[in-house]
Amino acid sequence: MTMTPGTITGKELLWFNNTLVAIHVSSAAGEDGIFVVEHRMPYGDSPPLHVHRREDEVFHILDGRLRFQIDGHERIAEAGETVIAPKGLPHTYRVESREGANTLTITRGSDFETLLRQAGRPAEQPELPPQMEPTPELIAALVQLCAKNGIDVVGPPLTQRDRA
Repeated sequence: MTMTPGTITGKELLWFNNTLVAIHVSSAAGEDGIFVVEHRMPYGDSPPLHVHRREDEVFHILDGRLRFQIDGHERIAEAGETVIAPKGLPHTYRVESREGANTLTITRGSDFETLLRQAGRPAEQPELPPQMEPTPELIAALVQLCAKNGIDVVGPPLTQRDRA
């Protein structure tokens, strides 16, 4: 799955776990610390249930369908919809569309951006990375990086059969 070249031309591209991230606006670019990334995710992708201590996280769905779980409540969001996960509330999502999903993800502050830069690696091409299952060591390292960046992992990712 490849991002549309026009949306990422000249952008910094990172592979973050099994996803592709294009940094559109760094938190250092303006006084308010707004951070905007385009995030391409494969079918079934789901981060662990987590809480941002200092940042709201806004998702604008460009393509695909995601199942969000925010503070124990579940909802489906599709292309054109916007969802906010307020700071302090546990949240996660799962990509439910077979073709994957593409979002703009927006935060205010540098926590999420720093995590992406520390845990990601430069993308070799503007497409999803080769898929890999995370090892216990990789999971432990990510949990530790999250904690250092104001994000607490509080539960597992969503699976296909999980329901709120």
